[in-house]
Amino acid sequence: MTASRTTAKLDELSINTIRFLAVDAVQKAGSGHPGAPMGAAPMAYILWDRFLKHNPADSRWPDRDRFVLSAGHASMLLYALLHLSGYPLSLEEIRQFRQWGSQTPGHPEYGHTPGAEMTTGPLGQGFASGIGMAVAERWLGEHYNRPDHRIIDHRVYAIVSDGDLMEGVSSEAASLAGTLGLGKIVYLYDDNGISIEGDTDIAFTEDVPARFRAYGWHVAGPVDGNDLDGIEAAIAEARAETGRPSLVVVHSVIGYGSPNKANTGGVHGEPLGEDEVRLTRERLGWENEPFVIPPDALDHMRGALGRGADAQRDWEARLEAYRAAYPAEAAQLEADLSGDLAEGWADGLDGLFDGDTALSTRDAGNRAMNAIAERVHALTGGSADLAPSTKTLLKSHADVGLDATVDHNMHFGVREHAMGSIAVGMALHGGVIPYTATFFIFSDYMRPPMRLAALMGQRAIFVFTHDSVALGEDGPTHQPIEQLIGLRAVPNLVVIRPADATETAEAWKAALERRDGPTALVLTRQGMPVLDRTAYASAAGLQRGGYVLREAPGDPQAILIATGSEVQIALDAAKLLDDRGVAARVVSLPSWEIFDAQPASYRESVLPRGVRARVSVEAAGTLGWERYVGLDGASVGVDRFGASASYKRIYQELGLTPEHVADEAEALVKQAAL
Repeated sequence: MTASRTTAKLDELSINTIRFLAVDAVQKAGSGHPGAPMGAAPMAYILWDRFLKHNPADSRWPDRDRFVLSAGHASMLLYALLHLSGYPLSLEEIRQFRQWGSQTPGHPEYGHTPGAEMTTGPLGQGFASGIGMAVAERWLGEHYNRPDHRIIDHRVYAIVSDGDLMEGVSSEAASLAGTLGLGKIVYLYDDNGISIEGDTDIAFTEDVPARFRAYGWHVAGPVDGNDLDGIEAAIAEARAETGRPSLVVVHSVIGYGSPNKANTGGVHGEPLGEDEVRLTRERLGWENEPFVIPPDALDHMRGALGRGADAQRDWEARLEAYRAAYPAEAAQLEADLSGDLAEGWADGLDGLFDGDTALSTRDAGNRAMNAIAERVHALTGGSADLAPSTKTLLKSHADVGLDATVDHNMHFGVREHAMGSIAVGMALHGGVIPYTATFFIFSDYMRPPMRLAALMGQRAIFVFTHDSVALGEDGPTHQPIEQLIGLRAVPNLVVIRPADATETAEAWKAALERRDGPTALVLTRQGMPVLDRTAYASAAGLQRGGYVLREAPGDPQAILIATGSEVQIALDAAKLLDDRGVAARVVSLPSWEIFDAQPASYRESVLPRGVRARVSVEAAGTLGWERYVGLDGASVGVDRFGASASYKRIYQELGLTPEHVADEAEALVKQAAL
């Protein structure tokens, strides 16, 4: 047998091994998506066998290529590739697909499955976050590569589906990727023409290649999904294109090999069934029992271990040479890649607002982040075309763009959906600490990536300004009401709404120091008093989520709890209560999540059980405040949409006044005395 025939036979054996690991795992689990892995196995195999630069023995090697399975429902495709390539994912874990505690959940999960570059499943998110990975690769390369030393040089590959390309977030991300000319992106489009409801022609008839060319992408193909030489040539063509991102269009057959279910919606999201599995084995000449891997296929695919070790050793040798030639740059690069903050990184925040009497927290945030950027090189990000309003421009830095030197200021355009996802991809890649910015009302557009950032434990900072009805005349379409409780409901997302400029600096400290999840900073448009910290407690109390800002004169009879701009209302209400003979403590509670994580003894010291007359004050929906005010307490908030008027008039009309708060507290104290 000639070498070419031997290679072809080994290729076919390896591809069918991938297919039947997926078929068998889904069948055993009784649920899953076998069709996409069966159809996409050839393109995935060619990519991993011929092109992907990775080391299964070290899945965190910084200069590896990134592979994102954006079509996360095809998770068994990824698990088969990981196991066969030598990642620490055992065959027993494949057998336990979708079972409690296994490393093979229904959709890939970052940090849970070795080698999974991100959590995917919500369609379009992998596509968009992959763009963020490519942004981070370019950013690091532009900052650290030198003509004689290319230390950062890798690509982002993905397999994307019809569903991914239907989701709007992928359109936004593709548009920005084309604008930026991200030539290190190679996406394989698994164009099988089938979705859950059947043929995609019922809802998706556009000319996808033409759309991507219009975005500024290079398009290769289409190629037949079983034409291995054609797939290899198309990927090579895409890799050769360095000025534009590339989409490789591959016409595959979902459920390939299944006599009765291939090319139907029925094979998308349910097992083949025992009879169809048997017929598929016969059709593809697969005589192995379930989960039996042919030794030749395993030996061949485990070659990734040797190739990966060689590639990583070569990179490490080049890194040593780089250290010798550019020691300062090498030290900074390694600091960026580590994600660690240098000693004294926050020193620039000390005394930042000395002499200020009033300042919006968005303006305070601008000062804080600019001071931080002088010491934290990795901080980079931008806004959705709103930097003049969100005050999030890094003033001493240039832009990230096609023709400018890659620096620190990103311009996402009016693309909140993609902005969040791209930031998550940047965080996943490593080497940068990304932030985004937009109006708080548009956090609704960013919920999916924020949720994924929380699920994956990624340090991304989401800045939201114009945080309440106090933005005034723009009216209810722009005035957030339910957004605070919506974000507070997301596990592992820390939400901070600082009371003044000094708390804002502390909020930025908390966000930068948090390594295991994202942080949302919720800031005001309107000016607010900068609290005199000689009269009130230190803003460092924010680091515990909540603290006693103003103690009552004597034992407290009432507790006023507030966040953000309403802290001043609570302070003024406490002074009114002083005149009425009611001793009121004021608690600033900028972050529920941080406060709830404190020891019970500390929480009791701030909100003692014995004081049941409690009033919360926040210019947002009151849902959730019962956890702090209790059944006997009251909440002053906004449980309706806002209005178009000056913010002072709106506050007056909606009862967000010191007088109303004082009345509520006094009534509770009298009731408690009965």
